[in-house]
Amino acid sequence: MSNHVLQAVGEEATSGLSFDLGKEKDFLRQNIRALVEREVPREYARELDEKEEFPHKVWKALAENGYLGIPIEEQYGGVNGDIVDMAIVTEELARRSGSIGLTFFMSSCFGAKTLQFAASEMLKRRYLPDLAQGKIMFAFSLTEPDGGTDVLGAMKTYAVEKDDHWVINGQKVWTTCAHVADYLVVMTRTNDKLPKKAEGISVFLVKRDTPGIRLRKLEKIGILATPSFEVFYENVKVPKDHLIGEKDRGFYQTLAMLNNERILTAALCLGEAQAAFEDALQYAKERRAFGKPIGQFQAIQHKLSWMRTKVELARLITYKAAWLQSLGRDCAVEANMAKLVAANFAGEVTDAGMQIFGGYGYSREYDMQRYWRDCRLHKVGPVSDEMVLNFIGERLGLPRSY
Repeated sequence: MSNHVLQAVGEEATSGLSFDLGKEKDFLRQNIRALVEREVPREYARELDEKEEFPHKVWKALAENGYLGIPIEEQYGGVNGDIVDMAIVTEELARRSGSIGLTFFMSSCFGAKTLQFAASEMLKRRYLPDLAQGKIMFAFSLTEPDGGTDVLGAMKTYAVEKDDHWVINGQKVWTTCAHVADYLVVMTRTNDKLPKKAEGISVFLVKRDTPGIRLRKLEKIGILATPSFEVFYENVKVPKDHLIGEKDRGFYQTLAMLNNERILTAALCLGEAQAAFEDALQYAKERRAFGKPIGQFQAIQHKLSWMRTKVELARLITYKAAWLQSLGRDCAVEANMAKLVAANFAGEVTDAGMQIFGGYGYSREYDMQRYWRDCRLHKVGPVSDEMVLNFIGERLGLPRSY
């Protein structure tokens, strides 16, 4: 091998590839972890789950410490963070509670990023500073009763232009945190005569207490501190200037948000899986059976070894996708892979944790059952595993399957 080839290889080894997030992001992780320990003791996280109570105290702490401003540009009162920063915060919050992780997720992804990607300058200046300070909260109202994965084909909620406003009629489901949101980001059909299902879709910012909006809580098995709702829209008037982006082009304008959604879902799963592994490892060291710690038994050691390995694999693909997104590079496949891998591994890790805990895993006195319940959502929402696999298959050059 020639000297200049050796030199090129040496340069690549020192500067091209690194799995170190850097001092600033390590500092961010240390600080958000300290906030979680201070503001969200285990007893409080359990209480939120049992009461199905939104974590207002945590939301306030996130605002006061600047975390809600991470996804928002400095000119609108934020700190201009990137998706890696958002993933770190989401992961650390979810490490204590999936619901609390989702609280930040809703604000940063469906709130701030939707406005920044598509909204008018007027809407950005009016709402982003308040979002950064935690003065207002958004919820995303997209899925419909007949929709699920086929969200566009099943979309019946319709907005009609009339005089100086729009009028929305329809019904949505799985609008998370609608009860505490000040505004709903609502995706509706505005033209049903265009050839493609993705055309004729528009997005509106709707004040939640507008006359004609009615909520009905959905009873879930997990993520209980951030409840989800059916939302009914009956002749709901929306000012014309609260159309986000361009009429009939709303779906295309929010596509940029989808990679963020996939990556932050993966970060949620990662936090939940990390918590399950840590609790199971500690339990295996303390719990004794047949005169020795159960962690001494090979069957338990192998479970814990697989749990740790799966957490690490999920972390690698999640942060690779976030890194690509932060550089503005195409990461659609990696973002979907991250969601797929993290959701499935989180399910396997929490299930192994339940097995290690034995009967106590089924007891609400321990957190393992909450991790187990919470992470099951992510295999179906916000996008199902099957739809992710369809997307990856298309990117492999295979014919579209749906």
